[in-house]
Amino acid sequence: MKICGLKTLEAAEHAVALGASHAGFIFFPRSPRNIEPDDAGRLAERIRGRARIVAVTVDAENDELDEVVSALDPDILQLHGQESPERVLTVKAIYGLPVMKALSIREVSDLDRIDPYLGIVDRFLFDAKPPAGSELPGGNGVSFDWRLLEALDGSVDYMLSGGLNAANIGEALALTGARAVDISSGVERAPGVKDLKLMDAFFDAVRRAEAERPRSGSKT
Repeated sequence: MKICGLKTLEAAEHAVALGASHAGFIFFPRSPRNIEPDDAGRLAERIRGRARIVAVTVDAENDELDEVVSALDPDILQLHGQESPERVLTVKAIYGLPVMKALSIREVSDLDRIDPYLGIVDRFLFDAKPPAGSELPGGNGVSFDWRLLEALDGSVDYMLSGGLNAANIGEALALTGARAVDISSGVERAPGVKDLKLMDAFFDAVRRAEAERPRSGSKT
């Protein structure tokens, strides 16, 4: 499970104490979850080794990625913009890090965008397409029709994201069989402000859902 958009030590420590496998830090100035690379680096050092550190960027140029990688020393780069397969290959060659590529889903034809990235990205993240007028590629608190993933090849490794919360995660897992999930706004009391009680509720809901379905693999 990945908790994304972390900005405080309290939230980061609580996430890993609950069992989060991934901790995401967002580097995108228009996001309420944006964090400066040096600040993220200090937080990451407090939880390193207990969760995989993920740097989330949006169509970042090399100089921005240089700064982020230098300050954060991430385990994974998450590319959440319009990065092409060629750009992903370039990023992997420069930084030698695994890449998770976010793709926005609204209709079944959006799954066709997966094919050019197969064998290039290390994992996908499926998020909902942003609503009209939003400047954020993710973290909008909206979901997509999870039934669309029934058409997905079972060999595709992905994290499920987009509008997840304690109330709907059980249905999301039942419909998709997702082995990994990503949450940000669903555990916030205000944009960019994590709520520890909402985090507790979400983890409890995931564990209940996991206990009720056949296990096909471990959640990471």
